[in-house]
Amino acid sequence: MTTTSHRSGLGLAVLSAAAFGTSGTCGSALVDAGWSPAAAVTARITVAALVLTWPALAALRGRWALLRRSAGQVLAYGAVGVVACQLCYFNALAHLPVGVALLLEYLGSVLVVGWLWLRHGQRPRRLTVTGTVAALGGLVLVLNLAGSGGGLSVVGVVWALGAAVALAVYFMLSAADSAEPLPSVVMVCGGAWTGAVLLAVGGLVHAVPMTASTRDVQLLGHRVSWIVPVLGLSLLATALAYVSGVGAARDLGAKLASFVGMAEVLFAVAYAWLLLHQIPSALQFGGGVLILAGVALVRLDELRGGPAPAPPPPAGQVPAEPVATVR
Repeated sequence: MTTTSHRSGLGLAVLSAAAFGTSGTCGSALVDAGWSPAAAVTARITVAALVLTWPALAALRGRWALLRRSAGQVLAYGAVGVVACQLCYFNALAHLPVGVALLLEYLGSVLVVGWLWLRHGQRPRRLTVTGTVAALGGLVLVLNLAGSGGGLSVVGVVWALGAAVALAVYFMLSAADSAEPLPSVVMVCGGAWTGAVLLAVGGLVHAVPMTASTRDVQLLGHRVSWIVPVLGLSLLATALAYVSGVGAARDLGAKLASFVGMAEVLFAVAYAWLLLHQIPSALQFGGGVLILAGVALVRLDELRGGPAPAPPPPAGQVPAEPVATVR
Protein backbone atom coordinates (compact mmCIF):
# COMPACT_ATOMS: atom_id res chain seq x y z
CA MET A 1 0.00 0.00 0.00
CA THR A 2 1.41 3.39 -0.96
CA THR A 3 2.11 6.27 1.40
CA THR A 4 -0.41 8.41 -0.51
CA SER A 5 -3.09 5.77 0.01
CA HIS A 6 -2.33 5.67 3.74
CA ARG A 7 -2.56 9.47 4.00
CA SER A 8 -5.86 9.44 2.16
CA GLY A 9 -7.12 6.64 4.42
CA LEU A 10 -6.11 8.51 7.58
CA GLY A 11 -7.93 11.60 6.35
CA LEU A 12 -11.06 9.58 5.65
CA ALA A 13 -10.84 7.84 9.04
CA VAL A 14 -10.60 11.18 10.87
CA LEU A 15 -13.50 12.56 8.81
CA SER A 16 -15.56 9.48 9.65
CA ALA A 17 -14.79 9.81 13.37
CA ALA A 18 -15.69 13.51 13.31
CA ALA A 19 -19.00 12.76 11.60
CA PHE A 20 -19.83 9.86 13.93
CA GLY A 21 -19.08 12.16 16.88
CA THR A 22 -22.19 14.23 16.08
CA SER A 23 -24.54 11.27 16.58
CA GLY A 24 -24.73 11.58 20.36
CA THR A 25 -25.97 15.18 20.29
CA CYS A 26 -28.61 14.58 17.61
CA GLY A 27 -29.65 11.15 18.86
CA SER A 28 -30.10 12.24 22.48
CA ALA A 29 -32.26 15.17 21.34
CA LEU A 30 -34.68 12.74 19.68
CA VAL A 31 -34.67 10.22 22.55
CA ASP A 32 -35.28 13.00 25.09
CA ALA A 33 -38.27 14.11 23.00
CA GLY A 34 -39.88 10.66 23.23
CA TRP A 35 -38.39 8.80 20.29
CA SER A 36 -37.52 5.15 20.87
CA PRO A 37 -33.96 4.16 19.89
CA ALA A 38 -35.26 1.90 17.12
CA ALA A 39 -37.36 4.71 15.66
CA ALA A 40 -34.41 7.11 15.72
CA VAL A 41 -32.15 4.55 14.04
CA THR A 42 -34.82 3.74 11.44
CA ALA A 43 -35.29 7.41 10.53
CA ARG A 44 -31.52 7.88 10.47
CA ILE A 45 -30.69 5.11 8.04
CA THR A 46 -33.82 5.44 5.87
CA VAL A 47 -33.15 9.09 5.09
CA ALA A 48 -29.47 8.27 4.51
CA ALA A 49 -30.45 5.47 2.12
CA LEU A 50 -32.70 7.83 0.16
CA VAL A 51 -29.97 10.49 -0.06
CA LEU A 52 -27.32 7.97 -1.17
CA THR A 53 -29.43 6.11 -3.75
CA TRP A 54 -28.70 8.40 -6.70
CA PRO A 55 -24.94 8.70 -6.01
CA ALA A 56 -24.82 4.91 -5.54
CA LEU A 57 -26.52 4.27 -8.89
CA ALA A 58 -24.13 6.70 -10.57
CA ALA A 59 -21.11 4.96 -9.00
CA LEU A 60 -22.41 1.50 -9.91
CA ARG A 61 -22.78 2.45 -13.60
CA GLY A 62 -25.04 -0.48 -14.40
CA ARG A 63 -22.65 -3.14 -13.04
CA TRP A 64 -25.47 -5.17 -11.51
CA ALA A 65 -23.43 -8.37 -11.65
CA LEU A 66 -20.93 -6.79 -9.27
CA LEU A 67 -23.75 -5.94 -6.86
CA ARG A 68 -25.12 -9.49 -7.07
CA ARG A 69 -21.70 -10.97 -6.28
CA SER A 70 -21.40 -8.72 -3.24
CA ALA A 71 -24.98 -9.24 -2.04
CA GLY A 72 -23.98 -11.34 0.97
CA GLN A 73 -21.42 -8.79 2.12
CA VAL A 74 -23.92 -5.93 1.73
CA LEU A 75 -26.64 -7.79 3.65
CA ALA A 76 -24.25 -8.64 6.50
CA TYR A 77 -22.95 -5.07 6.55
CA GLY A 78 -26.48 -3.67 6.87
CA ALA A 79 -27.75 -6.23 9.39
CA VAL A 80 -24.69 -6.31 11.68
CA GLY A 81 -22.52 -3.27 10.96
CA VAL A 82 -25.40 -0.81 10.78
CA VAL A 83 -28.48 -2.12 12.63
CA ALA A 84 -27.07 -4.48 15.28
CA CYS A 85 -24.26 -2.13 16.26
CA GLN A 86 -26.58 0.83 16.82
CA LEU A 87 -29.37 -1.07 18.53
CA CYS A 88 -26.98 -2.90 20.87
CA TYR A 89 -25.35 0.39 21.84
CA PHE A 90 -28.65 2.20 22.44
CA ASN A 91 -29.93 -0.70 24.56
CA ALA A 92 -26.67 -0.68 26.52
CA LEU A 93 -27.26 3.01 27.30
CA ALA A 94 -30.54 2.07 28.98
CA HIS A 95 -28.58 0.12 31.63
CA LEU A 96 -25.08 1.65 31.73
CA PRO A 97 -23.44 5.07 31.99
CA VAL A 98 -22.50 6.48 28.58
CA GLY A 99 -18.77 6.25 29.29
CA VAL A 100 -18.88 2.58 30.28
CA ALA A 101 -21.01 1.68 27.25
CA LEU A 102 -18.62 3.48 24.90
CA LEU A 103 -15.54 1.86 26.43
CA LEU A 104 -17.05 -1.62 26.09
CA GLU A 105 -18.16 -0.91 22.52
CA TYR A 106 -14.66 0.18 21.53
CA LEU A 107 -13.32 -3.18 22.67
CA GLY A 108 -14.28 -3.93 19.06
CA SER A 109 -10.80 -2.71 18.10
CA VAL A 110 -9.29 -5.41 20.32
CA LEU A 111 -11.61 -7.97 18.74
CA VAL A 112 -10.36 -6.95 15.29
CA VAL A 113 -6.77 -7.60 16.41
CA GLY A 114 -7.80 -10.96 17.87
CA TRP A 115 -9.68 -11.99 14.71
CA LEU A 116 -6.75 -11.10 12.47
CA TRP A 117 -4.54 -13.23 14.73
CA LEU A 118 -6.85 -16.26 14.95
CA ARG A 119 -8.20 -16.22 11.41
CA HIS A 120 -5.26 -14.85 9.41
CA GLY A 121 -2.29 -15.63 11.62
CA GLN A 122 -1.40 -11.93 12.08
CA ARG A 123 -0.05 -12.17 15.61
CA PRO A 124 -0.02 -8.72 17.27
CA ARG A 125 3.48 -7.39 17.76
CA ARG A 126 4.70 -5.42 20.76
CA LEU A 127 3.85 -2.01 19.30
CA THR A 128 0.26 -3.03 18.59
CA VAL A 129 -0.17 -4.44 22.10
CA THR A 130 1.31 -1.28 23.63
CA GLY A 131 -0.86 0.91 21.39
CA THR A 132 -3.97 -1.05 22.39
CA VAL A 133 -3.28 -0.60 26.10
CA ALA A 134 -2.51 3.11 25.63
CA ALA A 135 -5.66 3.75 23.56
CA LEU A 136 -7.96 1.92 25.99
CA GLY A 137 -6.35 3.70 28.93
CA GLY A 138 -6.93 6.98 27.15
CA LEU A 139 -10.59 6.09 26.66
CA VAL A 140 -10.95 5.45 30.38
CA LEU A 141 -9.61 8.95 31.11
CA VAL A 142 -11.53 10.78 28.38
CA LEU A 143 -14.81 9.15 29.37
CA ASN A 144 -14.15 9.95 33.04
CA LEU A 145 -15.06 6.46 34.16
CA ALA A 146 -13.60 7.06 37.60
CA GLY A 147 -16.71 9.07 38.44
CA SER A 148 -19.27 6.55 37.16
CA GLY A 149 -19.29 4.51 40.38
CA GLY A 150 -21.79 1.82 41.35
CA GLY A 151 -22.23 -1.72 40.13
CA LEU A 152 -22.62 -2.57 36.48
CA SER A 153 -25.77 -4.08 35.01
CA VAL A 154 -25.10 -7.51 33.55
CA VAL A 155 -27.75 -6.88 30.90
CA GLY A 156 -26.12 -3.60 29.96
CA VAL A 157 -22.67 -5.19 29.73
CA VAL A 158 -24.03 -7.92 27.44
CA TRP A 159 -25.63 -5.32 25.15
CA ALA A 160 -22.41 -3.27 25.08
CA LEU A 161 -20.30 -6.33 24.26
CA GLY A 162 -22.77 -7.12 21.49
CA ALA A 163 -22.10 -3.62 20.15
CA ALA A 164 -18.35 -4.34 20.32
CA VAL A 165 -18.75 -7.51 18.25
CA ALA A 166 -20.92 -5.65 15.72
CA LEU A 167 -18.37 -2.83 15.54
CA ALA A 168 -15.59 -5.31 14.82
CA VAL A 169 -17.72 -6.89 12.08
CA TYR A 170 -18.35 -3.42 10.64
CA PHE A 171 -14.61 -2.76 10.28
CA MET A 172 -13.86 -6.24 8.93
CA LEU A 173 -16.62 -6.04 6.30
CA SER A 174 -15.64 -2.48 5.38
CA ALA A 175 -12.05 -3.56 4.79
CA ALA A 176 -12.91 -6.80 2.98
CA ASP A 177 -10.76 -6.97 -0.12
CA SER A 178 -11.73 -8.34 -3.51
CA ALA A 179 -10.58 -8.08 -7.10
CA GLU A 180 -13.40 -5.62 -7.88
CA PRO A 181 -14.86 -4.17 -4.65
CA LEU A 182 -18.13 -2.32 -4.55
CA PRO A 183 -17.76 1.48 -4.48
CA SER A 184 -18.01 2.72 -0.89
CA VAL A 185 -21.19 4.68 -1.54
CA VAL A 186 -22.86 1.57 -3.03
CA MET A 187 -21.81 -0.53 -0.04
CA VAL A 188 -23.24 1.96 2.44
CA CYS A 189 -26.42 2.60 0.46
CA GLY A 190 -27.12 -1.13 0.16
CA GLY A 191 -26.41 -1.63 3.85
CA ALA A 192 -28.67 1.28 4.80
CA TRP A 193 -31.57 -0.06 2.73
CA THR A 194 -31.02 -3.50 4.26
CA GLY A 195 -31.11 -2.05 7.75
CA ALA A 196 -34.15 0.13 7.02
CA VAL A 197 -36.14 -2.85 5.74
CA LEU A 198 -35.13 -5.05 8.68
CA LEU A 199 -36.13 -2.39 11.21
CA ALA A 200 -39.40 -1.64 9.42
CA VAL A 201 -40.33 -5.32 9.50
CA GLY A 202 -39.28 -5.52 13.14
CA GLY A 203 -41.51 -2.58 13.95
CA LEU A 204 -44.50 -4.04 12.10
CA VAL A 205 -44.30 -7.31 14.03
CA HIS A 206 -43.60 -5.41 17.29
CA ALA A 207 -40.18 -7.03 17.69
CA VAL A 208 -38.69 -3.58 18.36
CA PRO A 209 -40.55 -0.62 19.89
CA MET A 210 -41.26 2.16 17.40
CA THR A 211 -42.22 5.44 19.06
CA ALA A 212 -41.72 8.82 17.42
CA SER A 213 -42.93 12.37 17.86
CA THR A 214 -43.27 15.40 15.62
CA ARG A 215 -43.01 17.95 18.41
CA ASP A 216 -40.04 20.29 18.62
CA VAL A 217 -36.88 19.05 20.32
CA GLN A 218 -34.18 20.67 22.45
CA LEU A 219 -30.87 20.81 20.52
CA LEU A 220 -27.81 22.75 21.71
CA GLY A 221 -29.93 24.92 23.96
CA HIS A 222 -32.49 25.80 21.28
CA ARG A 223 -35.98 24.56 20.41
CA VAL A 224 -35.89 23.25 16.84
CA SER A 225 -38.00 21.04 14.60
CA TRP A 226 -37.48 17.28 14.97
CA ILE A 227 -36.38 17.33 11.32
CA VAL A 228 -33.12 19.07 12.26
CA PRO A 229 -31.64 16.25 14.39
CA VAL A 230 -32.96 13.62 11.96
CA LEU A 231 -31.11 15.34 9.11
CA GLY A 232 -28.02 15.68 11.28
CA LEU A 233 -28.07 11.98 12.08
CA SER A 234 -28.79 10.99 8.48
CA LEU A 235 -26.44 13.25 6.54
CA LEU A 236 -23.48 13.62 8.93
CA ALA A 237 -23.54 10.68 11.33
CA THR A 238 -24.68 8.11 8.74
CA ALA A 239 -24.15 9.01 5.07
CA LEU A 240 -20.88 10.90 5.46
CA ALA A 241 -19.61 8.84 8.41
CA TYR A 242 -20.21 5.42 6.88
CA VAL A 243 -19.04 6.23 3.34
CA SER A 244 -15.79 7.77 4.58
CA GLY A 245 -15.44 4.92 7.09
CA VAL A 246 -15.59 2.25 4.39
CA GLY A 247 -13.05 4.14 2.30
CA ALA A 248 -10.75 4.46 5.33
CA ALA A 249 -10.96 0.76 6.18
CA ARG A 250 -10.08 -0.19 2.61
CA ASP A 251 -7.05 2.11 2.56
CA LEU A 252 -5.79 1.40 6.09
CA GLY A 253 -7.06 -2.09 6.85
CA ALA A 254 -9.53 -3.04 9.58
CA LYS A 255 -7.03 -2.86 12.46
CA LEU A 256 -5.66 0.65 11.98
CA ALA A 257 -9.05 2.05 10.88
CA SER A 258 -10.69 0.71 14.05
CA PHE A 259 -8.10 2.44 16.25
CA VAL A 260 -8.39 5.76 14.41
CA GLY A 261 -12.15 5.38 14.89
CA MET A 262 -11.62 5.91 18.63
CA ALA A 263 -11.13 9.58 17.75
CA GLU A 264 -14.94 9.73 17.65
CA VAL A 265 -14.84 10.09 21.44
CA LEU A 266 -12.36 12.98 21.18
CA PHE A 267 -14.58 14.76 18.68
CA ALA A 268 -17.63 14.26 20.90
CA VAL A 269 -15.75 15.89 23.80
CA ALA A 270 -14.57 18.70 21.50
CA TYR A 271 -18.13 19.37 20.29
CA ALA A 272 -19.33 19.53 23.90
CA TRP A 273 -16.52 21.99 24.61
CA LEU A 274 -17.15 24.25 21.61
CA LEU A 275 -20.95 24.09 21.45
CA LEU A 276 -21.98 23.48 25.05
CA HIS A 277 -19.00 25.12 26.81
CA GLN A 278 -18.30 21.90 28.75
CA ILE A 279 -14.56 22.35 29.34
CA PRO A 280 -12.62 19.05 29.39
CA SER A 281 -10.60 18.26 32.51
CA ALA A 282 -6.84 17.82 32.59
CA LEU A 283 -7.35 14.04 32.82
CA GLN A 284 -9.46 14.12 29.65
CA PHE A 285 -6.76 16.03 27.82
CA GLY A 286 -4.25 13.45 29.01
CA GLY A 287 -6.56 10.67 27.85
CA GLY A 288 -6.76 12.25 24.42
CA VAL A 289 -2.97 12.25 24.20
CA LEU A 290 -2.92 8.56 25.15
CA ILE A 291 -5.48 7.68 22.47
CA LEU A 292 -3.49 9.50 19.82
CA ALA A 293 -0.30 7.82 21.06
CA GLY A 294 -1.98 4.43 20.84
CA VAL A 295 -3.08 5.09 17.26
CA ALA A 296 0.43 6.27 16.38
CA LEU A 297 1.96 3.08 17.79
CA VAL A 298 -0.41 0.87 15.81
CA ARG A 299 0.37 2.91 12.69
CA LEU A 300 4.12 2.58 13.35
CA ASP A 301 3.69 -1.16 13.76
CA GLU A 302 1.93 -1.30 10.39
CA LEU A 303 4.84 0.53 8.75
CA ARG A 304 7.49 -1.65 10.37
CA GLY A 305 5.65 -4.88 9.74
CA GLY A 306 6.15 -4.84 5.98
CA PRO A 307 4.21 -7.00 3.53
CA ALA A 308 3.42 -10.58 4.47
CA PRO A 309 5.86 -13.14 3.09
CA ALA A 310 4.74 -14.94 -0.05
CA PRO A 311 3.82 -18.63 0.31
CA PRO A 312 6.40 -21.13 -0.98
CA PRO A 313 5.92 -22.28 -4.60
CA PRO A 314 4.59 -25.80 -5.28
CA ALA A 315 7.16 -28.57 -5.41
CA GLY A 316 9.09 -28.60 -8.67
CA GLN A 317 8.07 -25.06 -9.64
CA VAL A 318 10.70 -22.37 -10.09
CA PRO A 319 9.84 -19.32 -7.99
CA ALA A 320 9.09 -16.16 -9.92
CA GLU A 321 11.28 -13.11 -9.68
CA PRO A 322 10.15 -10.82 -6.85
CA VAL A 323 8.16 -7.76 -7.86
CA ALA A 324 9.07 -4.47 -6.22
CA THR A 325 6.21 -2.90 -4.29
CA VAL A 326 5.69 0.50 -2.75
CA ARG A 327 4.23 0.51 0.73
